[in-house]
Amino acid sequence: MSSIEAPAGTPGIAPADPAEQAERAGRAVDGVEVLGALSPSRVADFLGCALYYRLRNIDRLPEPPSPAAVRGTVVHRALELLFDLPAGRRTPEQAQELVVPAWEELQELEPALASMFAAEGPDVVTWLASCRDVLATYFDLEDPTRLEPAEREVYVETLTDAKLLLRGVVDRLDVAPDGAIRVVDYKTGSSPREQFEAKALFQLKFYALVLWRMRGTIPAVLRLVYLGNGEVLEYSPDETELLATERKVHAVWEAIRAATQAQDFQPRPGATCRWCAHQALCPAYGGTPPPYPAAPSPAAAPVSA
Repeated sequence: MSSIEAPAGTPGIAPADPAEQAERAGRAVDGVEVLGALSPSRVADFLGCALYYRLRNIDRLPEPPSPAAVRGTVVHRALELLFDLPAGRRTPEQAQELVVPAWEELQELEPALASMFAAEGPDVVTWLASCRDVLATYFDLEDPTRLEPAEREVYVETLTDAKLLLRGVVDRLDVAPDGAIRVVDYKTGSSPREQFEAKALFQLKFYALVLWRMRGTIPAVLRLVYLGNGEVLEYSPDETELLATERKVHAVWEAIRAATQAQDFQPRPGATCRWCAHQALCPAYGGTPPPYPAAPSPAAAPVSA
């Protein structure tokens, strides 16, 4: 059984994230006043639909938990726990046993997740089985007994020359003996069609940019591990591409600032609307957004990986 993962920017429960405590807009970072802050998820929110960005990150409207998104969180946590074990114990059987502990741990953090399994929702036993199915695919793609990640679930941030804080959480960093860095991101959905690969790689190019600014070294490999259909996408970035990524991020921030000043965030109807929790408020579906909140702070949104 494979899992279908909602696209970036769709509703769901994000993993517990140290970036939640990151510096916010207008606050000092190492004594420097920050213009604003962006993560790959927030960029994806705005590019996907400006109104969704506003409702999620400025109005902070609540969203119901999504079984697909929560499955991703549980699988990520189970993989993190797997790498906590000695190499010889990182077996498929051991990984299967980590699913329930990962789920129980998440429920302690987010008690509302129990609402996913109301009478009209999925059965929890079937859903946990789908988590195990996705996790089993991982062993077809990598051998964790031969890997010793340098860092896992690592929070990264950098401040650009324009005083924009770029931040996020990287699933895994591998460092070779020669110092080469590989950035690894797990996806519980299926790999995109070829024409959408560039969009999928943007998140890792963003992280590569941040790591380059932090450590002075451009990551050698960006690796997307798709557990939904058992495929791997790898890419080697260069300086020109990372500078272009930086320009794109700054352009998105300027567009967010302009929309904030005008209090005008237009909807962008598309395929992802079927996952949106805020259709009833969207003009494209006959709805009306709430009044614009006072003293908005578009950079004060929580960060997701």
